Amino acid sequence: MLVLAAGSPAAAGTSPRERALRAQENALASRLHGATLDLYALDSRLRASQEKLTQLQREAASLRAQAIQLTQQIGAAVRTLSISQRNLGANLRMLYEQGDTDPLAVILGAESLNDAVSTLDGLKAVSDQSNHFVVAALLARHRLQALHVTLATQRARIASAVRAAASTTRSLADARANRLSFISGLRAQQQLKTSQIQALEAAVQRAEVKSQTLTAAVAASGPVPSVVGDPSPAPPAATPSSGGRTLVVSATGYSLPGHTATGLPVGPGIVAVDPTVIPLGTRMTIPGYGEGVAADVGSGIRGAMIDLWFPTVAQAYGWGRRTVTITLH
Repeated sequence: MLVLAAGSPAAAGTSPRERALRAQENALASRLHGATLDLYALDSRLRASQEKLTQLQREAASLRAQAIQLTQQIGAAVRTLSISQRNLGANLRMLYEQGDTDPLAVILGAESLNDAVSTLDGLKAVSDQSNHFVVAALLARHRLQALHVTLATQRARIASAVRAAASTTRSLADARANRLSFISGLRAQQQLKTSQIQALEAAVQRAEVKSQTLTAAVAASGPVPSVVGDPSPAPPAATPSSGGRTLVVSATGYSLPGHTATGLPVGPGIVAVDPTVIPLGTRMTIPGYGEGVAADVGSGIRGAMIDLWFPTVAQAYGWGRRTVTITLH
Protein backbone atom coordinates (compact mmCIF):
# COMPACT_ATOMS: atom_id res chain seq x y z
CA MET A 1 0.00 0.00 0.00
CA LEU A 2 1.35 3.41 -0.96
CA VAL A 3 1.71 5.79 1.96
CA LEU A 4 2.58 9.44 1.29
CA ALA A 5 3.96 11.21 4.33
CA ALA A 6 3.30 14.89 4.76
CA GLY A 7 5.34 15.32 7.90
CA SER A 8 9.04 15.77 8.50
CA PRO A 9 11.72 14.85 5.98
CA ALA A 10 12.50 11.79 8.11
CA ALA A 11 8.95 10.58 7.65
CA ALA A 12 9.18 11.21 3.91
CA GLY A 13 12.31 9.10 3.74
CA THR A 14 10.40 6.07 5.00
CA SER A 15 7.43 6.38 2.66
CA PRO A 16 6.74 3.32 0.48
CA ARG A 17 6.86 5.42 -2.67
CA GLU A 18 10.31 6.79 -1.93
CA ARG A 19 11.48 3.37 -0.73
CA ALA A 20 10.22 1.87 -3.99
CA LEU A 21 12.01 4.54 -6.02
CA ARG A 22 15.22 4.03 -4.07
CA ALA A 23 14.91 0.26 -4.45
CA GLN A 24 14.51 0.73 -8.23
CA GLU A 25 17.49 3.09 -8.23
CA ASN A 26 19.59 0.51 -6.34
CA ALA A 27 18.45 -2.25 -8.70
CA LEU A 28 19.44 -0.09 -11.68
CA ALA A 29 22.82 0.60 -10.06
CA SER A 30 23.33 -3.16 -9.58
CA ARG A 31 22.38 -3.88 -13.19
CA LEU A 32 24.65 -1.06 -14.35
CA HIS A 33 27.54 -2.52 -12.35
CA GLY A 34 26.94 -5.98 -13.83
CA ALA A 35 26.65 -4.57 -17.35
CA THR A 36 29.91 -2.66 -16.87
CA LEU A 37 31.68 -5.86 -15.77
CA ASP A 38 30.26 -7.60 -18.85
CA LEU A 39 31.63 -4.76 -20.97
CA TYR A 40 35.10 -5.18 -19.46
CA ALA A 41 34.96 -8.90 -20.22
CA LEU A 42 33.81 -8.24 -23.79
CA ASP A 43 36.62 -5.71 -24.28
CA SER A 44 39.20 -8.26 -23.13
CA ARG A 45 37.80 -10.97 -25.38
CA LEU A 46 37.57 -8.54 -28.30
CA ARG A 47 41.21 -7.49 -27.92
CA ALA A 48 42.32 -11.13 -27.74
CA SER A 49 40.25 -11.97 -30.84
CA GLN A 50 41.66 -9.00 -32.73
CA GLU A 51 45.23 -10.02 -31.82
CA LYS A 52 44.52 -13.60 -32.95
CA LEU A 53 43.01 -12.34 -36.21
CA THR A 54 46.06 -10.13 -36.84
CA GLN A 55 48.43 -13.05 -36.18
CA LEU A 56 46.47 -15.33 -38.51
CA GLN A 57 46.45 -12.68 -41.21
CA ARG A 58 50.25 -12.40 -40.89
CA GLU A 59 50.56 -16.19 -41.21
CA ALA A 60 48.28 -16.15 -44.25
CA ALA A 61 50.41 -13.41 -45.86
CA SER A 62 53.58 -15.43 -45.13
CA LEU A 63 52.06 -18.55 -46.69
CA ARG A 64 51.03 -16.57 -49.77
CA ALA A 65 54.62 -15.37 -50.14
CA GLN A 66 55.90 -18.92 -49.71
CA ALA A 67 53.40 -20.15 -52.31
CA ILE A 68 54.62 -17.56 -54.80
CA GLN A 69 58.25 -18.51 -54.16
CA LEU A 70 57.46 -22.21 -54.42
CA THR A 71 55.62 -21.69 -57.69
CA GLN A 72 58.70 -19.94 -59.05
CA GLN A 73 60.93 -22.81 -57.86
CA ILE A 74 58.63 -25.39 -59.46
CA GLY A 75 58.80 -23.43 -62.70
CA ALA A 76 62.60 -23.37 -62.51
CA ALA A 77 62.70 -27.12 -61.80
CA VAL A 78 60.44 -27.81 -64.77
CA ARG A 79 62.69 -25.71 -67.01
CA THR A 80 65.80 -27.49 -65.66
CA LEU A 81 64.19 -30.86 -66.29
CA SER A 82 63.31 -29.86 -69.83
CA ILE A 83 66.85 -28.66 -70.49
CA SER A 84 68.34 -31.82 -68.94
CA GLN A 85 66.10 -34.01 -71.06
CA ARG A 86 67.11 -32.12 -74.19
CA ASN A 87 70.80 -32.42 -73.28
CA LEU A 88 70.44 -36.15 -72.64
CA GLY A 89 68.74 -36.59 -76.00
CA ALA A 90 71.42 -34.55 -77.74
CA ASN A 91 74.23 -36.53 -76.11
CA LEU A 92 72.65 -39.85 -77.04
CA ARG A 93 72.04 -38.66 -80.60
CA MET A 94 75.64 -37.47 -80.88
CA LEU A 95 76.97 -40.79 -79.65
CA TYR A 96 74.72 -42.65 -82.03
CA GLU A 97 75.76 -40.52 -84.97
CA GLN A 98 79.42 -41.16 -84.17
CA GLY A 99 78.62 -44.89 -84.56
CA ASP A 100 80.69 -46.07 -81.65
CA THR A 101 78.02 -46.59 -79.11
CA ASP A 102 78.19 -50.39 -79.47
CA PRO A 103 80.61 -51.70 -76.76
CA LEU A 104 81.68 -54.69 -78.90
CA ALA A 105 82.45 -52.45 -81.84
CA VAL A 106 84.42 -50.14 -79.58
CA ILE A 107 86.48 -53.02 -78.25
CA LEU A 108 87.13 -54.51 -81.71
CA GLY A 109 88.01 -51.16 -83.20
CA ALA A 110 90.31 -50.09 -80.43
CA GLU A 111 94.07 -50.28 -80.93
CA SER A 112 94.51 -51.53 -77.35
CA LEU A 113 92.49 -52.69 -74.40
CA ASN A 114 93.24 -49.47 -72.57
CA ASP A 115 91.83 -47.43 -75.46
CA ALA A 116 88.69 -49.58 -75.47
CA VAL A 117 88.18 -49.16 -71.71
CA SER A 118 88.78 -45.41 -71.88
CA THR A 119 86.31 -45.06 -74.73
CA LEU A 120 83.68 -47.09 -72.89
CA ASP A 121 84.26 -45.09 -69.67
CA GLY A 122 83.82 -41.86 -71.60
CA LEU A 123 80.55 -43.04 -73.12
CA LYS A 124 79.30 -44.12 -69.71
CA ALA A 125 80.33 -40.81 -68.12
CA VAL A 126 78.46 -38.81 -70.77
CA SER A 127 75.37 -40.98 -70.37
CA ASP A 128 75.56 -40.96 -66.53
CA GLN A 129 75.97 -37.19 -66.38
CA SER A 130 72.94 -36.59 -68.56
CA ASN A 131 70.89 -39.12 -66.57
CA HIS A 132 72.02 -37.47 -63.33
CA PHE A 133 70.71 -34.10 -64.46
CA VAL A 134 67.41 -35.63 -65.51
CA VAL A 135 66.97 -37.56 -62.24
CA ALA A 136 67.91 -34.53 -60.16
CA ALA A 137 65.45 -32.36 -62.05
CA LEU A 138 62.69 -34.97 -61.67
CA LEU A 139 63.32 -35.30 -57.91
CA ALA A 140 63.34 -31.52 -57.49
CA ARG A 141 60.06 -31.19 -59.33
CA HIS A 142 58.38 -33.95 -57.28
CA ARG A 143 59.68 -32.47 -54.02
CA LEU A 144 58.49 -28.98 -54.92
CA GLN A 145 55.10 -30.27 -56.03
CA ALA A 146 54.71 -32.14 -52.72
CA LEU A 147 55.61 -28.94 -50.86
CA HIS A 148 53.08 -27.07 -52.97
CA VAL A 149 50.34 -29.51 -51.91
CA THR A 150 51.34 -29.21 -48.25
CA LEU A 151 51.44 -25.44 -48.51
CA ALA A 152 48.01 -25.36 -50.15
CA THR A 153 46.61 -27.41 -47.25
CA GLN A 154 48.16 -25.00 -44.73
CA ARG A 155 46.79 -22.01 -46.61
CA ALA A 156 43.30 -23.52 -46.61
CA ARG A 157 43.54 -24.17 -42.87
CA ILE A 158 44.78 -20.64 -42.14
CA ALA A 159 42.12 -19.12 -44.41
CA SER A 160 39.41 -21.01 -42.49
CA ALA A 161 40.90 -19.85 -39.17
CA VAL A 162 41.01 -16.25 -40.44
CA ARG A 163 37.33 -16.40 -41.41
CA ALA A 164 36.39 -17.85 -38.01
CA ALA A 165 38.45 -15.24 -36.14
CA ALA A 166 36.95 -12.45 -38.23
CA SER A 167 33.43 -13.73 -37.49
CA THR A 168 34.21 -13.94 -33.77
CA THR A 169 35.65 -10.44 -33.79
CA ARG A 170 32.55 -9.05 -35.52
CA SER A 171 30.26 -10.82 -33.06
CA LEU A 172 32.20 -9.49 -30.08
CA ALA A 173 32.20 -5.97 -31.55
CA ASP A 174 28.42 -6.16 -32.03
CA ALA A 175 27.96 -7.48 -28.48
CA ARG A 176 30.14 -4.65 -27.15
CA ALA A 177 28.08 -2.06 -29.04
CA ASN A 178 24.84 -3.56 -27.69
CA ARG A 179 26.25 -3.58 -24.16
CA LEU A 180 27.25 0.09 -24.49
CA SER A 181 23.73 0.92 -25.66
CA PHE A 182 22.27 -1.06 -22.75
CA ILE A 183 24.50 0.76 -20.26
CA SER A 184 23.48 4.10 -21.75
CA GLY A 185 19.81 3.17 -21.28
CA LEU A 186 20.42 2.09 -17.68
CA ARG A 187 22.18 5.38 -16.92
CA ALA A 188 19.25 7.32 -18.39
CA GLN A 189 16.80 5.32 -16.22
CA GLN A 190 19.03 5.87 -13.18
CA GLN A 191 19.04 9.63 -13.79
CA LEU A 192 15.24 9.54 -14.16
CA LYS A 193 14.82 7.71 -10.85
CA THR A 194 17.16 10.18 -9.16
CA SER A 195 15.12 13.06 -10.57
CA GLN A 196 11.88 11.42 -9.37
CA ILE A 197 13.31 10.98 -5.86
CA GLN A 198 14.47 14.59 -5.79
CA ALA A 199 11.06 15.76 -6.99
CA LEU A 200 9.34 13.64 -4.32
CA GLU A 201 11.60 15.02 -1.60
CA ALA A 202 10.91 18.58 -2.79
CA ALA A 203 7.15 17.86 -2.79
CA VAL A 204 7.37 16.49 0.76
CA GLN A 205 9.25 19.57 1.91
CA ARG A 206 6.59 21.82 0.37
CA ALA A 207 3.90 19.67 1.95
CA GLU A 208 5.60 20.01 5.34
CA VAL A 209 5.53 23.80 5.10
CA LYS A 210 1.91 23.79 3.97
CA SER A 211 0.85 21.34 6.68
CA GLN A 212 2.37 23.59 9.30
CA THR A 213 0.48 26.52 7.81
CA LEU A 214 -2.79 24.56 7.78
CA THR A 215 -2.30 23.38 11.35
CA ALA A 216 -1.62 26.92 12.51
CA ALA A 217 -4.70 28.19 10.66
CA VAL A 218 -6.95 25.53 12.19
CA ALA A 219 -5.54 26.20 15.63
CA ALA A 220 -6.10 29.94 15.22
CA SER A 221 -9.77 29.41 14.30
CA GLY A 222 -10.54 28.34 17.87
CA PRO A 223 -12.30 25.29 19.28
CA VAL A 224 -14.73 23.33 17.13
CA PRO A 225 -18.34 24.44 17.89
CA SER A 226 -20.73 21.74 18.94
CA VAL A 227 -23.59 20.94 16.59
CA VAL A 228 -26.95 19.73 17.87
CA GLY A 229 -27.65 16.26 16.59
CA ASP A 230 -24.11 15.76 15.25
CA PRO A 231 -23.59 11.98 15.27
CA SER A 232 -19.81 12.36 15.29
CA PRO A 233 -18.32 11.16 18.54
CA ALA A 234 -16.51 13.62 20.75
CA PRO A 235 -12.76 13.18 20.65
CA PRO A 236 -11.94 10.82 23.51
CA ALA A 237 -8.62 10.95 25.25
CA ALA A 238 -5.94 8.96 23.49
CA THR A 239 -4.66 5.96 25.38
CA PRO A 240 -1.16 4.52 25.07
CA SER A 241 -0.57 1.02 23.68
CA SER A 242 2.42 -1.16 23.01
CA GLY A 243 2.56 0.00 19.38
CA GLY A 244 1.72 3.69 19.99
CA ARG A 245 -1.23 5.81 21.14
CA THR A 246 -4.71 4.61 20.31
CA LEU A 247 -7.70 6.75 19.43
CA VAL A 248 -11.33 5.84 18.76
CA VAL A 249 -12.52 7.67 15.63
CA SER A 250 -15.34 7.66 13.11
CA ALA A 251 -13.83 6.62 9.77
CA THR A 252 -15.41 7.26 6.38
CA GLY A 253 -14.14 6.61 2.84
CA TYR A 254 -13.69 8.87 -0.18
CA SER A 255 -12.35 8.51 -3.73
CA LEU A 256 -11.26 11.69 -5.47
CA PRO A 257 -8.38 12.41 -7.84
CA GLY A 258 -5.94 15.25 -7.47
CA HIS A 259 -3.77 16.37 -4.59
CA THR A 260 -4.11 16.63 -0.86
CA ALA A 261 -4.34 19.90 1.05
CA THR A 262 -0.60 19.64 1.66
CA GLY A 263 0.09 19.36 -2.07
CA LEU A 264 0.91 15.64 -2.31
CA PRO A 265 -0.81 13.44 -4.87
CA VAL A 266 -3.67 11.41 -3.43
CA GLY A 267 -3.26 7.67 -3.16
CA PRO A 268 -3.80 4.66 -0.90
CA GLY A 269 -2.86 5.49 2.67
CA ILE A 270 -3.84 9.17 2.49
CA VAL A 271 -5.99 10.08 5.50
CA ALA A 272 -7.89 13.35 5.93
CA VAL A 273 -7.93 14.47 9.60
CA ASP A 274 -8.71 17.33 11.91
CA PRO A 275 -5.21 18.70 12.56
CA THR A 276 -6.22 19.83 16.07
CA VAL A 277 -6.85 16.18 16.95
CA ILE A 278 -4.33 14.36 14.76
CA PRO A 279 -1.37 16.48 13.58
CA LEU A 280 -0.63 16.38 9.87
CA GLY A 281 2.19 13.98 9.11
CA THR A 282 1.16 11.49 11.79
CA ARG A 283 1.42 7.88 10.73
CA MET A 284 -1.28 5.52 11.86
CA THR A 285 -2.59 1.98 11.63
CA ILE A 286 -6.30 1.63 10.79
CA PRO A 287 -7.96 -1.77 11.38
CA GLY A 288 -9.44 -3.10 8.15
CA TYR A 289 -7.59 -0.49 6.08
CA GLY A 290 -3.91 -0.76 6.87
CA GLU A 291 -1.21 1.85 7.22
CA GLY A 292 -1.99 5.51 6.62
CA VAL A 293 -0.68 9.01 7.14
CA ALA A 294 -2.45 12.22 8.07
CA ALA A 295 -1.87 14.23 4.89
CA ASP A 296 -5.18 15.95 4.12
CA VAL A 297 -7.93 18.01 5.72
CA GLY A 298 -11.56 18.54 4.87
CA SER A 299 -14.33 20.96 5.82
CA GLY A 300 -16.43 18.06 7.09
CA ILE A 301 -13.63 16.49 9.10
CA ARG A 302 -14.01 17.80 12.65
CA GLY A 303 -13.02 16.22 15.92
CA ALA A 304 -12.39 12.47 16.14
CA MET A 305 -13.10 11.81 12.49
CA ILE A 306 -10.91 10.56 9.65
CA ASP A 307 -11.55 10.14 5.94
CA LEU A 308 -9.73 7.32 4.12
CA TRP A 309 -8.79 7.44 0.44
CA PHE A 310 -9.82 4.53 -1.83
CA PRO A 311 -8.96 3.94 -5.51
CA THR A 312 -12.64 3.54 -6.51
CA VAL A 313 -15.97 4.96 -5.40
CA ALA A 314 -17.28 1.41 -4.95
CA GLN A 315 -14.55 0.66 -2.44
CA ALA A 316 -15.26 3.91 -0.58
CA TYR A 317 -18.98 3.04 -0.39
CA GLY A 318 -18.06 -0.45 0.68
CA TRP A 319 -16.17 0.97 3.62
CA GLY A 320 -19.02 3.28 4.57
CA ARG A 321 -18.75 4.79 8.07
CA ARG A 322 -17.14 2.80 10.84
CA THR A 323 -16.05 3.42 14.38
CA VAL A 324 -12.51 2.08 14.70
CA THR A 325 -9.68 2.27 17.16
CA ILE A 326 -6.63 3.53 15.33
CA THR A 327 -3.02 3.44 16.54
CA LEU A 328 -0.98 6.64 16.13
CA HIS A 329 2.79 6.28 15.59
